[in-house]
Amino acid sequence: MTLAFLLTSLVIVATPGTGALYTIAAGLTRGTRASLLAAFACTLGTVPHLVAAVTGLAALLHASGVAFAVVKYAGVAYLLWMAWSTWRDRGALAVDERGGTSVWGVIGSGITLNLLNPKLTIFFFAFLPQFVPSGDGAVAAMLGLGAVFMALTFVVFAAYGAAAAALRDHVLTRPRVLDAIRRTFAATFALLAGRLAFESR
Repeated sequence: MTLAFLLTSLVIVATPGTGALYTIAAGLTRGTRASLLAAFACTLGTVPHLVAAVTGLAALLHASGVAFAVVKYAGVAYLLWMAWSTWRDRGALAVDERGGTSVWGVIGSGITLNLLNPKLTIFFFAFLPQFVPSGDGAVAAMLGLGAVFMALTFVVFAAYGAAAAALRDHVLTRPRVLDAIRRTFAATFALLAGRLAFESR
């Protein structure tokens, strides 16, 4: 493992995206436990992409415009649904003032968000091999680097979520601030959907 891999992975993970946004929203609206569940779910959502890269499915996704488009537009549709449900104050990001957590709801949404992001598969396919030595140990090395990437994902997302949860009480006592945050999240999900819609391989 190289320092370049760690630094690059950290930059990629720390750059706010769909998963980080979802984890922050979970922390603000449902508290620390939900934010940790969201971070864990988003991390789990990277597993199929790593498996795809290891087994060569990423090459098919990269080569096939139809396959890429199917995954991409499924992700766009899900992000738009998240934007709508957030704006309407329903679904996974609805505020629970008691601090309750729908475990499967949070986990399901987090996994789905990352699962329907075809860029993660392309990332594992294009990025990891640069740090994998050729030979019989290539698969093991790729799995090891993927595990490191997942660990970084969880740690960074958990930190985002915990920080957001720490501000939760201040947010819940200010309805106008809460409404503004909800609408900001909704608009951001919609913008991410638009960006994903125009992504190419």
